[in-house]
Amino acid sequence: MTTTTMTTTGEGSTSTCTASTRASTSTGTRTGTGSDLARRWAAYLTAEVDAASLAVFRAGYGALIAWEVVRYALHDRIYRYYIEPGFFFSFVPLVRPWGGTGMYWHFGALFVLALLCAVGLFYRVSAALLCAALTYVFLLDKAQYLNHLYLLCLLGLMLAAAPAHRALSLDRLRARRASPAGAAPGAPAETVPRFYLFALKAQIAIVYFYGGVAKLNGDWLRGQPLTMWLAAHGDAPLVGPLLASQAAGLALSYAGLFIDLSMGFLLFSRRTFPFGAALAVAFNLSNALLFKIGIFPYAMIASLALFGDPSWPRRRLPFLFKGADAPGDVARVPSPAAPRRSALPLALLHGYLLFHLVVPLRHWVYPGDVAWNEAGHRFSWRMKLRDKNVSELGIHVLDPRTGVREPLDVEAWLTSRQLGEMCARPDMLVDFAHHVADRLQKDSGVRPIVTATVVASLNGGPLRDLVDPTLDLASQPRGLLDHPSCASPEGSLMARSR
Repeated sequence: MTTTTMTTTGEGSTSTCTASTRASTSTGTRTGTGSDLARRWAAYLTAEVDAASLAVFRAGYGALIAWEVVRYALHDRIYRYYIEPGFFFSFVPLVRPWGGTGMYWHFGALFVLALLCAVGLFYRVSAALLCAALTYVFLLDKAQYLNHLYLLCLLGLMLAAAPAHRALSLDRLRARRASPAGAAPGAPAETVPRFYLFALKAQIAIVYFYGGVAKLNGDWLRGQPLTMWLAAHGDAPLVGPLLASQAAGLALSYAGLFIDLSMGFLLFSRRTFPFGAALAVAFNLSNALLFKIGIFPYAMIASLALFGDPSWPRRRLPFLFKGADAPGDVARVPSPAAPRRSALPLALLHGYLLFHLVVPLRHWVYPGDVAWNEAGHRFSWRMKLRDKNVSELGIHVLDPRTGVREPLDVEAWLTSRQLGEMCARPDMLVDFAHHVADRLQKDSGVRPIVTATVVASLNGGPLRDLVDPTLDLASQPRGLLDHPSCASPEGSLMARSR
């Protein structure tokens, strides 16, 4: 009996111990697998790769900004956008244009810095200053908001952080010539950690993907507003009648949707990169021909230099790399300590990408249609999605002491471009109402009530009030990014049907 008991106990003990060991082994395997994946991911991102493709993109980026400055000067946009206006819809209240001829000098500096960045001369300083100078211009006026200018600021930030001058740069050439041996002692090889390339490529993929996500709405899926816009090209030779057809608008709407959603995946895969690159060139060139969207299509084409094999410029453009230190086509495996040294850059990279994955989705937490109330429209890659036709605009000022209500001559306060942008954007109407109320209160000592009657249609839909015509816009909170009514439902500016 005792022996049996002991045997039973022993078997039970052995079974329990075995089960415990198996459970421990399973848990350890899962933990080990997770940490092993994290180590492999960190090693992949920190591996040194050829800097040639990054250098080609750097040159294209600087050249595009220099050309944009030339376009601004030729079309007198520096004066019309940043000197002529008496009021600016600034993203940051303290950011204002330079006085006098300061903006001309600023754009002149932008041009020089862009060229220095393109050729890689004094790169660390010139790239940082270029990013700061470009971001300053971007923040000056919401009326001048462009997705491509926002993208250029983001790309400039990443280029300023990256050692993009390690290849195909005058800095590299100067260092080589200054050394008797032909290469500067201790100079880094013509390689960069892969995470710099990955960050830039991921940003481009985000632009494409969220551009596609934004097209998943009722109007786009029924071919609007693209059908209306293409109809304006009906007099084009040969293809005009085709573009003016409703079938063309519907077909191109769905083509744009699928291209945007798939482009990032096509470009990241080496197998599908050639097809994706050809499709991207055709897609962006067609956008450049059909729509006036500045250098955005060309910036997206230039970004193709980042994808594919990082060493491709040495094979396709060997004359640019004569005498350069070729690092080879295979990425160098980092030392065991490299991932640890790169812990902060990797944390910043993942935080940056997470932020830019979340921000374009913020409109889902706001009530109403983002295409109508604009809440969450900016910084979200919502491009060429809506056509607002404003049929009536009136701003009125009411003196609370006397009850006298008078119309405001808006054209005396804003430029035509500012007026055209403001009348379709509720947050800009609120900004302008605050400006008017502040000015009149300073003159009379009494803060007036500012209301707006704005009747508009969206993508050919019915006419509606964009804002409540009885609401004092000057008493509404001003949002940093979005339409203030979305954050404060009690002060809603939601439109009422007419």
